[in-house]
Amino acid sequence: MWKRKKNGNLNISYDKTDKKPVIRASICTGEKVAGFRDEKTGRIEELMLITGEKDLQNFMASYGVKEDEIETVW
Repeated sequence: MWKRKKNGNLNISYDKTDKKPVIRASICTGEKVAGFRDEKTGRIEELMLITGEKDLQNFMASYGVKEDEIETVW
């Protein structure tokens, strides 16, 4: 049987030397996606759709990211 995972603080780590937390926002639709940008390649790994403040707080809590560390990319 498959079980659904509960949302909560996962405390997932990421490589802070090579990756930077970003929010990719669409100018046209207003859609926002949180993820990490590889500083060497510039590639963004999209991880979570942000539909509101609660989603952003969950992303920050799960990955241990502070609000002043997140950059918005258009």
